[in-house]
Amino acid sequence: MTEAERQQKAEALDRLAHWLDDRFNIPGTNIRFGLDGLLGLVPGVGDTASSLVSLYLVIEARRIGVSRLTITRMLFNVLLDWAIGLIPLLGDIFDIAYKANRRNIRLLKKHLARQNT
Repeated sequence: MTEAERQQKAEALDRLAHWLDDRFNIPGTNIRFGLDGLLGLVPGVGDTASSLVSLYLVIEARRIGVSRLTITRMLFNVLLDWAIGLIPLLGDIFDIAYKANRRNIRLLKKHLARQNT
């Protein structure tokens, strides 16, 4: 995969993370949430469905060439988001606050920046 292809894929994954974690806001506040937070409102199934999409982001990061250590950190973020997301109400608040996909995109971008130096 060329550097341009890596960057293009990273930008697409960034857009996906935006939809999952930051797409909407609560009017009159700075609180942002995405489809992950909305799906989390559906007990059990919603958190699992959004975690599967989050895993897609991790799989694509691996295809880009992200290190195993970074992939492990990304998987931890997804697992934590999924596990706590299963807890009624607390999990919904956690989904909105933790933003596992945003964290994973930061890890991906940090990895790509290290590769380019």
